[in-house]
Amino acid sequence: MIQNSEVMIHAARLGNIEVLRELIDQQTDVNTRDGKGYTALIIACYNNKLAAAKLLLEAGADVNAQDNGGNTALMGVAFKGYYDIATLLISYGANLNLQHGNGGTALMFAAMFGRNEVLQLLLQHGANTSLLDTRGLSVLDLAAQQGNDTAVALLQNETVLK
Repeated sequence: MIQNSEVMIHAARLGNIEVLRELIDQQTDVNTRDGKGYTALIIACYNNKLAAAKLLLEAGADVNAQDNGGNTALMGVAFKGYYDIATLLISYGANLNLQHGNGGTALMFAAMFGRNEVLQLLLQHGANTSLLDTRGLSVLDLAAQQGNDTAVALLQNETVLK
């Protein structure tokens, strides 16, 4: 038998607002997790389902929930480059400086994958540029390593401004 929690995760992946609303009305836990620790919010955000993410947040989804690897919804959208969803998550109080199992942050994902619009957004909201991953690398190191000259310039400018 399929559980409501499984249906919620699937509906979040598809951005199916009607099903999500019905599940929320039935008091299904909006912070339910699948086997990898993904919440409906993490799944909705990673799949660029802005309306679903907004609905889940309005229903009390934990904006800072981490999957089994320590990844958050904000890390996922920084990796993917979803500016609008990053803005939404930040407006709901997403912790910009959470680190996953290898010490990576949303800012590091944005820098490594050339998501410079999201990187700039994170910087504007105060993301910490001095955090290090488990290898001892900073976001500036990672941007340089990836040849992301735009990110390097943004990060160096940020350092000068502080």
